[in-house]
Amino acid sequence: MSRPLRRLLTSLGVVALLLALLAGAFLVSPWPGALVIRQVFDRGAQQASDALRKHVPPGIVQHLGEVYDPADPDARFDVYLPPPPADGAARGPLPVVVWVHGGGWVSGSRGDIGNYARVLAGRGLAVVAVDYSIAPGAHYPTPVRQVNTALRHLSMQAARWGIDPDRIVLAGDSAGAHIAAQVANTIALPAYAVEVGVVPGLASRQLRGVVLFCGPYDLRKGRLNGPFGLFLRSVLWSYSGQRDFPSDRAFATASVIDHLTPDFPPAFISAGNADPLLLQSHDLAVRLSTLRVRVETLFFPDDHVPALGHEYQFDLDQEAGQRALKEMVRFVEARVGQ
Repeated sequence: MSRPLRRLLTSLGVVALLLALLAGAFLVSPWPGALVIRQVFDRGAQQASDALRKHVPPGIVQHLGEVYDPADPDARFDVYLPPPPADGAARGPLPVVVWVHGGGWVSGSRGDIGNYARVLAGRGLAVVAVDYSIAPGAHYPTPVRQVNTALRHLSMQAARWGIDPDRIVLAGDSAGAHIAAQVANTIALPAYAVEVGVVPGLASRQLRGVVLFCGPYDLRKGRLNGPFGLFLRSVLWSYSGQRDFPSDRAFATASVIDHLTPDFPPAFISAGNADPLLLQSHDLAVRLSTLRVRVETLFFPDDHVPALGHEYQFDLDQEAGQRALKEMVRFVEARVGQ
């Protein structure tokens, strides 16, 4: 055998060994898959944020990097307020939308939704964008507990920003919608709060509604085969901390759809017609309606063109994104009495 051929075979053997080791890494730890997903999602979030910049109105007031738990390095939120009245007149305390970012529980940060929060603030609302610890570095129910703590801090410090602590709407997108739905349910249902391990940071009268875009609410129901199934297995393993997450009794409380009662706050629910999580939003809306919870939905025909994928609402260059913004703001204003 010639020396070049031996070198080629050796190189191919090294490549094969590296590929085998990489494949093995995906089987023994959630970290490789989570890091790949994080890189892809972070890039997409940055592109969406950049596209929103032109829609941000001037004069938005910002208070960035508020620490809501001094013992937690990830416990930060940003506050966005509408421009001050042009005539210099005083204004009363503002209702607030507290937004929990998405990212499949393994990526994202409060900055990803900063421009969307600024757009919302331009509609006359205070907006708070919350950070939480992401997986696999942190596991369920850490983000639920963190967002609950953020709400408690916001309620206690609301006067600093001219916010009305009795007119709060909790919102989220994708994984953030799941976290927001869980936090809302801990506030509405004391027994569920005990199961999750939190002491609610708000009284139920303070939480006026919930806005949920493109979220998962039944974590047992996702199909775990095919490309999307591979994604689900990776993020749910990362978030639960258990490879066999479907059998983990502690993780069962994460399927919030199983723990709802008529006390759940009024909800606005939406997802695009091409979102792989669309059925989850449909099922949640049906379940809440069956319980006689007030529900408003924004869904689209199956043949809607262009097809509206996951997180469609952040694309304000399209009519559907503008419609989602308008209908969401109308829902919030109705709930907070504006």
